[in-house]
Amino acid sequence: MKHDISSPEDVKTLVDAFYHGVKSDPVIGYIFNDVAQINWADHLPKMYSFWEFALLGTASYKGNPMMKHIALNAKETLTQEHFERWVALWEATTDQFFKGEIANRAKERGQLMKTVMLVKMNQINQT
Repeated sequence: MKHDISSPEDVKTLVDAFYHGVKSDPVIGYIFNDVAQINWADHLPKMYSFWEFALLGTASYKGNPMMKHIALNAKETLTQEHFERWVALWEATTDQFFKGEIANRAKERGQLMKTVMLVKMNQINQT
């Protein structure tokens, strides 16, 4: 039976499974692997902290995701297709492992991040 996201371990399960799928995804995998050349040992703990803060109100995330994405966009234009794929993978992974109020919040936050990032990238790409 699926349960709601309720602990840092649940967040870690979600984030690990999500990025496992992202790495091999034909639409966005290359952005993480080839363009950003993500150091996963460094990146994943930051994502655990970010999502623990966003979903559980714990952890103290320190970072500026918008600035990271602006820098990435300078290397490779981030498009609506990229953000749509990101959120589709995020929602599918959330649904695969969890159900409940916080799981729904995870999906809502993913949609919100997609919208905010896409608006900002479109502004930058049009200038």
